[in-house]
Amino acid sequence: MKARLTFSVDDLAETRFAVSPMWEVVTSCRALAAAAVPDPHRGWADQVRPRLAAAGLDRGWLADMIPPTGHLPDFLNPTTASHELSEELAAIEATDPEQVRRDLDQLAAERDGRLSSRLLSLHRNPRTYLPRIVAEIEVYWQLAMAPYWARIHSVLEADVFHRGRQVAEHGTAQALDQLHHTVRWVSGGLHLVQRHCAITRIETGAGLLLVPSVFAWPRVLTRSVASEPPQLAYPARGIGTLWERRTHARMEALAAVIGRSRALILAELDSPASTTELAQRSGLSAAGVSQHLTALRAAGLTSTHRAGRSVFYARTGLADALLTAQT
Repeated sequence: MKARLTFSVDDLAETRFAVSPMWEVVTSCRALAAAAVPDPHRGWADQVRPRLAAAGLDRGWLADMIPPTGHLPDFLNPTTASHELSEELAAIEATDPEQVRRDLDQLAAERDGRLSSRLLSLHRNPRTYLPRIVAEIEVYWQLAMAPYWARIHSVLEADVFHRGRQVAEHGTAQALDQLHHTVRWVSGGLHLVQRHCAITRIETGAGLLLVPSVFAWPRVLTRSVASEPPQLAYPARGIGTLWERRTHARMEALAAVIGRSRALILAELDSPASTTELAQRSGLSAAGVSQHLTALRAAGLTSTHRAGRSVFYARTGLADALLTAQT
């Protein structure tokens, strides 16, 4: 399917890039729903799937609404001013019920007219069930996204910086032309070649919101809602190295400052882990690991992510910088 999104001078003036936590939630759910998780994300999926299953999220609202292919409910990716997760969740909870029903009708059309009993309840009474969906998203975020967010966010921000520099040096047209091989700028319009979801200026508002995503790879995804700027989520640069184990160039220097055990714990947090997992990885006692984590968190070097009885620790961006900075 081909689509052409025309641009006026005003549309170009209102074109912007933004990092969106909810696009990462939706696209990561899609990746998990696939028969085979895309290669770059299999290690991440192996870590988070048991957590999601233990919390019942493998059969929850998101699993029901987000298919491996086809329509993604537009109400899950609202257009907000700052695209902070809290702001996006508030917008989801306040979605116009008719928008929810339109999205569910499209899902039903792709499922031979059938919806689960859960989605039928949502169709009948969106106001009652939207808060439950938001609550589930918050749990999903803590289990599947928050422990990895510093790493993901750095890739997304680097992409936005790169695109912004392209716009400054070569103009918006060239930046748009280099987003993805299925996207081309031709004669005042953006041409998209994709399997689903045609998008035209007639169906949308002014401008364009461009959202880099690590989980959208290898596709470009669109959102088209009347009166709102169209959204285009595209694969961010640097996805291939996102999950690579990093070389800790300054571990020895850091160990001299904070101690070898704490430096070792930070190094082992290349992937988020519980206290028990860290004890197994590092060879330290669970009690010792717990004490070190308390000190590291107080220093802003680790973050804690809780969902139910599960608690996971992750390195912060500051810790990444301390471990990987070149001398």
